[in-house]
Amino acid sequence: MKSLHNGEFFGKTNETLRFDGLTITDTEYTHPYVDWHYHENAYFTFMLQGNMTEGNKKETYDCPAGTLLYHHWEDAHYNIKPDIFTRGFHLEITENWFEQFQISKNSIEGSFNLKNPALKLLMYRIFRETKLNDPSFELSVHELLFNIFSELSDRAQNSDKKPSWVNKIDEILHESFTEKLNLTDLSKTIDIHPVHLSRDFQKHFHCNLGEYIRKLKINKSITLLNTYPSLAEVALECGFADQSHFIRSFKENTGITPLQYKNLLKK
Repeated sequence: MKSLHNGEFFGKTNETLRFDGLTITDTEYTHPYVDWHYHENAYFTFMLQGNMTEGNKKETYDCPAGTLLYHHWEDAHYNIKPDIFTRGFHLEITENWFEQFQISKNSIEGSFNLKNPALKLLMYRIFRETKLNDPSFELSVHELLFNIFSELSDRAQNSDKKPSWVNKIDEILHESFTEKLNLTDLSKTIDIHPVHLSRDFQKHFHCNLGEYIRKLKINKSITLLNTYPSLAEVALECGFADQSHFIRSFKENTGITPLQYKNLLKK
């Protein structure tokens, strides 16, 4: 089985950044099939454009644009790419980085399809920072990455302590976030009191219901920006009231406008 070294990925890498034990690559995937392999370091894959399928020992993921994957070090997987332009953003983390910042690389094991919209938005911000050429971008990347690992660590430690309604409400919101939802109906569906849901949602998701739904909408919108001809159509498809509401919410969650994000993809 092939082992890939630091900064090495299958495809055409258009940009590589290295600093403080991190390696960031922007890669166009060119192989229709990549056989089982593993990487010597842990890393995140953030799908910028296109689509691919990834399989590991436990499951197989469909990975459209907007997908965020975490791969533990030396965790074997394979990839299949359809005949379309596909591009990935990778953030690779060396063992020295984990040691330097006293983060256990074994606290999160395996490969995961990270569906939490807050984590995806943090990775969007990392991607944005790498394209801005700002003198402080390295500091910003570290801060955002610390936030991601803090969230992942909290979820790993508390996974066995979550009440059953937490996963159920998360599934409902991922399936129905473009629809008009209300607290009463959601509470009835998961069979808990509205006050209980409203009070405890923040504890498990680190934001309120409305904020979580908006994050899901923004993540959906980013997957559509390169395929839909107008912002108004993207706003409608993602469940926003209108284009101006979409633009305002997008900027609040990512720090830039939808058009500015589309321009980042051209760099």
